[in-house]
Amino acid sequence: MSSTVLRPASKPLNFWLYLGVPAAAAVILLLLELTSLDMSLAKLFYSAADGGFIGRYSFFLEDILHDRAKQLVILFSVLAILGFVGALILERLKPYRRELGCLVLSLGLSTSFVSPLKVVTAVQCPWSLQEFGGKETYSALLSARPQTDKPGRCWPGGHAATGFTLFALFFVLRDRRPRLARKALILAFGLGAVLSISRMMQGAHFFSHNVWTAIFCWLICLGTYYFLLYQRGEKAEQVIQGKVVRTT
Repeated sequence: MSSTVLRPASKPLNFWLYLGVPAAAAVILLLLELTSLDMSLAKLFYSAADGGFIGRYSFFLEDILHDRAKQLVILFSVLAILGFVGALILERLKPYRRELGCLVLSLGLSTSFVSPLKVVTAVQCPWSLQEFGGKETYSALLSARPQTDKPGRCWPGGHAATGFTLFALFFVLRDRRPRLARKALILAFGLGAVLSISRMMQGAHFFSHNVWTAIFCWLICLGTYYFLLYQRGEKAEQVIQGKVVRTT
């Protein structure tokens, strides 16, 4: 039985928007390093009289928004991998092999970059700093780290990537299902923002840590889409019995 699916030509990419906005956000974040915005926002969630950050020991923030949310995204990633493996074998899934491969690669890359950068940058978490009852000394992102026996592991925000990694869904769906893609974009922004704020309430990250994560995840998902799925001009791909036929 033949399987025929037409993959539509890609909508033009507005690089001024798709690259310009994250680039501008990155410049703004670097300039904000010269201000006390991060510290001021963190203080909104801190009360020395109440024993520290207001969400530090919250069951909802730790067990639901941290552990369970992460597990759900991991489950989604596992399903995406199974879908891609199935697309290598099952005829009905073969037309979607490229999209599923792009989704799996985007999810993998937009979460795996976090840990190596944490090790390299050694930025301290708010809850470890003297200003918030800890013992460590604050240092700006691009400055040298004070001597310590316990290097920080807090930049960029790791948990925020749990939500922002779903930018991958937006790019995978943007050509074939644009309305659903927009909903996926809202979901990624919304979940990423909620998870970011929850970790700020716990003292795990500053505001800028999470915005940097959003920028990295966006650029990774954009780049993966561009190299694997984006079709310039009027070309489209028609998949017939697992074979790709380009049409114009």
